[in-house]
Parts: sequence; structure tokens; C-alpha cells
Amino acid sequence: MRALWTGASGMNSMQFNLDVISNNLANSKTTAFKRSRADFEDLIYQTLRMPGAENGDGTEVPTGMQIGLGSRPSSVQKIFTQGDYQTTGNELDWAIEGRGFFKILSNGEDYYTRDGSFKLDRDGYIVNSNGDRLQPEFAVPQGTVKITIDSYGMVTASDQAGNPLATQQLTITDFPNPAGLISIGRNLFRQSEASGDPIEGNPGTDSFGTIAQGFLEQSNVDVVLEMVDMIVTQRAYELNSKAVQTADEMMGIANNLKR
Repeated sequence: MRALWTGASGMNSMQFNLDVISNNLANSKTTAFKRSRADFEDLIYQTLRMPGAENGDGTEVPTGMQIGLGSRPSSVQKIFTQGDYQTTGNELDWAIEGRGFFKILSNGEDYYTRDGSFKLDRDGYIVNSNGDRLQPEFAVPQGTVKITIDSYGMVTASDQAGNPLATQQLTITDFPNPAGLISIGRNLFRQSEASGDPIEGNPGTDSFGTIAQGFLEQSNVDVVLEMVDMIVTQRAYELNSKAVQTADEMMGIANNLKR
């Protein structure tokens, strides 16, 4: 009976969707997290009669008969909409207003992030929470009492009197298809064939976003939307289980006809 396997495929799809929703909710407070959306596709169809087939009297069938065999996940897409901003007042908290990613060097490999909650390591370099250095590297000199960055990415370390001790132009990176980046955890992304080659430039130029100091970008997860999606997913899972149960009952009726 087709309904058994069709209903089972629907249950598997809804379980997959719930996994994606759960991860979104778990990261609702993760800095610069981008929510994911599960996309689904229908499976192959069993064709009992082709549309346009001829009847015995020479007329054509207008619609035909095709029976679908269920659904399956087709992709999980990252939604790179802008998250809200939170004021922190911390001079090493930076948010990108618009398109772009910070470039991070970790174990000799380039990674990309929207998380701008930076720190200083023991050598004075600007690093992320895992100690990976921001690129291009900038070492804050001894005697620095204030670090500033303007909207266009110029980082300045100043002394007590306000005199600049060192400056560095920060660049950010964009991709033709950010949704094609590979998420590796730790708020980091890695380039892939689908994302296209990285495009590097100064903030505020061309299509690159600007930098806001003293702010952090929040997760773009809408908790209310995720809760609604979770309820719909639960009900769809329940309906598919009812289809499996009904198919089983119909088979039981057929088996008991002899009695």
C-alpha cells in the first residue's frame, strides 16, 4: 500500500524540519547567527495514465493519473538577513551594517564570520573568542588607551593624549552567494564552490557594508516565527502518522474480509 511509505516519508521530512527549527531556537541568542530554512521536494510519481493519452474512441485524456510517493528534504538554506543591533559600548565590539564578513585566520586557513565580538590576546593582536586573529592583523602597541574604528574600517590605537600610535585599514569580504558558504560552527563559515570566490574591499565602498563600533549584530532568528513553524511541523507529523495508521487499518480490514 503506497500510503504507508508516503506517510512514512512525510514523517521523516517533518522530523528533519524540526531538527532545523530546534537549531534555530538554540541559537536565538548567538551573536550574528543566521537562521536556516529547510526546503523540501516531492518524490517521483507513479504514472497510471499519461496526460494526453488517447481513449478507445480517439479522444485525448486531459489530465491523466499520477500518484505521488511522498516528500524528502532538498536543502537547508542559510537566510542572511540583517539581525538587530545591540549597544554594548565595548570598543572591540564591531558590527557590519550591510553585506560582508570579517576574515579570520585559524590554523593557517581563512574563515569568515559576522560575529564582531573581538578581544586582545597577550601579544596585543585583535582576535575572536577562540584566539584566531582578525585579518589583516593588527597589533595594538604598548601605551594604547583607546581603540577606535570608523565606518570605513580605519582602526586607530591612541595614547592618553589622543595621539595615534598605530593605524590599520580593515577590509571585509563578500561572496556572490553567501548562502553557499559552509557553516563549521564557532560562528565561522568556509568558502565553497557554491559560494563563489571571496571579494575583498574596504567597508563603505561599492556594495560593502560599513562598520559600527560599540555594537553587536544579534541573531536573525524570530522566536515567534520558529514557534509557529514548530507547531505546524508537529501537526503535519501527526497527520502523516494518521495516514500510516489509517493505511494499516485498511490492510487489517482487507485481511479480515474472509471472516
